[in-house]
Amino acid sequence: MDNKEITLLTDRVIVQMRQRAIPLGISNRHVHLSVKDYQRLFPGQPLTVKNALGQPGQFAAEQAVTLKGPKGQLKNVRLLGPLRSQSQIEISRTDARLLGITAPLRLSGDLAGSTGIILVSDSAEITLAEGVIIARRHIHMSRLDAAIYGVKQGERVNVEIKGTERTLVFGDVCIRVADDMRLEMHIDTDEANAADIGDGKPIAKLLLTPF
Repeated sequence: MDNKEITLLTDRVIVQMRQRAIPLGISNRHVHLSVKDYQRLFPGQPLTVKNALGQPGQFAAEQAVTLKGPKGQLKNVRLLGPLRSQSQIEISRTDARLLGITAPLRLSGDLAGSTGIILVSDSAEITLAEGVIIARRHIHMSRLDAAIYGVKQGERVNVEIKGTERTLVFGDVCIRVADDMRLEMHIDTDEANAADIGDGKPIAKLLLTPF
């Protein structure tokens, strides 16, 4: 097999790999806590794993808190681990309206100037000056995945979701690339409802198209 044949075969394999379904994760409201804030809310209590999540090393914890806003509250909001350097709360636009707050649309970790909230556990109540965001829809990729799809860190793409009665194209989907990331697209519950994605309903395929 000469170099031309190898190149053609490689290109054909890459095209086929780009057609594969991308796993879809639906993110319900959740809380990431700093070590300091966790110790205040759950003194003397170790963070306990409930179940593993799609990204390596991340998990849903047994612990949960109540979010209190000016107009309402959300109970039993799950903590995700491991603990972080700064507390972050991710909610949907619907949740923000219920709480009576205006949360900015941000990528995880971009918290400067974000909205504050009150967190309540069985042991304590704390007020955060900032940390509440509505997470931008995004796709986690390893460097190899990014090379296969021909995209790079921070790039924005369109993603077509098929397999439901409401085929939908999501625009402005951010690519997040790191060596320890597993291929997975994350959307929130509002976005899942817009695409008519219910529990246990399969997604036939997610197709990347230029944004």
